[in-house]
Amino acid sequence: MPVDPHLLAVFTVSTILALVTPGPDMLFVLGCGMRGGARAGLLATVGVITGDALYIAAAAAGLAALLTAFPVVFTVLRIAGAAYLIWLGVQMIRHRKRGQADDPAGRGMSGRRAYFNGVVSSMANPQTFTFMVAFLPQFIDPAAGPVWLQFALLGTVLIVLEFVADGTVGVLAGRIGGWLRGREAVRRRMDAATGGVFIGLGVGLAAES
Repeated sequence: MPVDPHLLAVFTVSTILALVTPGPDMLFVLGCGMRGGARAGLLATVGVITGDALYIAAAAAGLAALLTAFPVVFTVLRIAGAAYLIWLGVQMIRHRKRGQADDPAGRGMSGRRAYFNGVVSSMANPQTFTFMVAFLPQFIDPAAGPVWLQFALLGTVLIVLEFVADGTVGVLAGRIGGWLRGREAVRRRMDAATGGVFIGLGVGLAAES
């Protein structure tokens, strides 16, 4: 077996514990689901795990060492992603008073935008980078098989678990948000709250060292 069974079991349990603890990705998916519906919440999750998959591929290919050697590249990526999330949050708050005529579908975020924002949120999050580069190798045994294959298998387990955890949050948030969006006053508060979440995530990303 390419991955040591004991290490795989420990990795699975550790990953589940990490995923059920609310973090930036889960809050982001929650906000997308509340504002855009279950589909947006699910596609936001897919966007997040797309970013995670890119980091896993980079770690497996050794590109993570390049980013570590030249931290300015990652810093630029992080600041750009943080600025985008802050801008997105500000736009949600600014336009929260738009009525149903401006949003006939009753949704504030398309599935395509939810996916794209999910990728940006994941790629700009230094915690994601740290997790992939520092955490995954702890469960890899070079003597058990090709390192890249072990990265791929562990990464697949991570992505599946994350899809289940964050996807569930996104869909449930979308269902609840769909019921609340029919009430104009509540919809405005939801947009303001979601914008606040995005701004908070952006500020948090910018402040990370």
